[in-house]
Amino acid sequence: MSDNPREDRDHQFSEGQGLPDEFEEFDLDPPELKVDPAKVDPVDTRVLSDLLDERNIAKDEIDTDQLIDVGVSYTQINRFEEATETFERAAQFADDPTKEQEAWVNKGASHAELEEYDAAIGAYKEAIDIDDESEHAATAETNLAYALWEFGQSEEALRHAENAVEIDPRFAQAWYNRGFFMLERGLAENAVDCFENAQRLGMSNAEVLEEKVRALEEVGREEEAEEARQRAEEMREEAEQQMVDEY
Repeated sequence: MSDNPREDRDHQFSEGQGLPDEFEEFDLDPPELKVDPAKVDPVDTRVLSDLLDERNIAKDEIDTDQLIDVGVSYTQINRFEEATETFERAAQFADDPTKEQEAWVNKGASHAELEEYDAAIGAYKEAIDIDDESEHAATAETNLAYALWEFGQSEEALRHAENAVEIDPRFAQAWYNRGFFMLERGLAENAVDCFENAQRLGMSNAEVLEEKVRALEEVGREEEAEEARQRAEEMREEAEQQMVDEY
């Protein structure tokens, strides 16, 4: 991880259900909310909260899946403040505990993108309290670990990273995070195992290789470290070339 770890870290959002046909070109105002653009500014961050006030709209009139999709779409255009509001409303109106948990996880990830780690920690804990053994719980645990680390609580961060892999042993990002926190605490041999597990589960990028290099060097496996370093450099060059080709 770089000296500024948040430059490399991707926060884990859900993918949502996919927007229906009427959302093919993302509109900040989903049709269910019946926004009249002649009366309100469609990018006013207060509009969504006002329109979804529980005093004005019954729960059964809100499609939680589409509301989560709107929140995810906000994150894709880096509108994280609006995303936090949208996910909070989705959690408020969700009848399905799984959807409520998904909304809390996404709210936490949006706060983390804004570097609001205290709020992120609270959202992840809300998600875990709903069901501490689900797929979303594993994402909440690994995201919570990162937020706690940013908040200076490294020991608790490792505990939650370990919780994530116990809940979902096939979650590559959780193994990577566990390896990172173990390496930070001087447990380099264990960290190598974690990074290799992340790779076996399909995590193939320069970041995991660079952390693996650090761990391998710590345990004196210099030849393997050099091989991993070269591969990481190749992957970064390939990624840069791909960006050049695309733009």
